[in-house]
Amino acid sequence: MIRMGFSVGLQYEVGPQGADFIFNVQAAHTRQQVVLQEQLSFSQPVLPWCHEDPVTRTRLARLRAQPGRLDLQYRAVVELHHYQADPAELAELAVGQLPQAVLPYIWPSRYCESDRLQALAGDLFGRMAPGYARVAAVRDWVHAQLRFEANTSDSTTSACDSLGRGAGVCRDFAHVMIALCRALNIPARFATGFDYGADAALGPPDFHAYVEVYVGHRWYLFDPSGTAIPMSFVRLATGRDAGDASFAMIFGAVTCFAPVIQVAPVPSAGGALQVPLHTWRALSTDGAG
Repeated sequence: MIRMGFSVGLQYEVGPQGADFIFNVQAAHTRQQVVLQEQLSFSQPVLPWCHEDPVTRTRLARLRAQPGRLDLQYRAVVELHHYQADPAELAELAVGQLPQAVLPYIWPSRYCESDRLQALAGDLFGRMAPGYARVAAVRDWVHAQLRFEANTSDSTTSACDSLGRGAGVCRDFAHVMIALCRALNIPARFATGFDYGADAALGPPDFHAYVEVYVGHRWYLFDPSGTAIPMSFVRLATGRDAGDASFAMIFGAVTCFAPVIQVAPVPSAGGALQVPLHTWRALSTDGAG
């Protein structure tokens, strides 16, 4: 069990007509991820409308902001009870065996054009034995194929775009891995958290995109960018791609400032501090499906 504490600060200057926001920064409630403490506040006197998706457990806070400064502050302590498995024991499931809720994650999506990558995926991985090891091979290939480089992509960049450029940020690594997995009929989805463990040379702590792949009847964690430590991942949101998991969706004239994020392990109730580490074992923070 690992406890992670984190805070998120978002700052905006809202234009004279006001603006609508949908925020997605609250830790998800799952069977393996327990929110022990949390506090969400805004600088304006607004009462957000909050919704939790019954399937993904993604939590949204929607509000109408008035002109002027809008600050969001969110703090939480989350307990991660990782399900750990021997990768050699995790098999891929045939499409006919997949739960209904998993099926959307084998289809192409806006940023993950798996239909355009079927030939590539088949050439690279089609002869490999199905299972966790094949998914790990996809992750490793994406990590080797792309270089991590800021300002090489934007909100319209897709998996095929990233492969053509040979560079991207964590969002782009995730999209490429997801698209290749889906091209092999392996369910894969986009997930967001924080980049605990990232090299300080990459900048201050930030939001992080990673991948969850469905093998062995669970969603397991993968980080194709290799910049963070999967054992630390606090899940905020999941979706087909980044279009389903943005930390803020904004409707109106707004000036945005860089997020301010802090994340670190915290001691348990008994005072023990367990620090996230890299491990060879397969990790999941989602219950069996």
